[in-house]
Amino acid sequence: MRKKADLPEKMCPVCDRPFAWRKKWEKVWDEVKYCSDRCRREAKKRA
Repeated sequence: MRKKADLPEKMCPVCDRPFAWRKKWEKVWDEVKYCSDRCRREAKKRA
C-alpha cells in the first residue's frame, strides 16, 4: 500500500493549490487538469 506522501501531485491552474492522485483518476491521470468540478467550471467561465 502506498503512503499518501508518495502519491504524485499536480497544481490546479485555477486555485493554485496542489492536489494528489486519486484512484478514480488512475487511467486518466495525464488528462486531469483541475482539482475539482468547481475549478473546472470556473475555468470555463474565465475563458
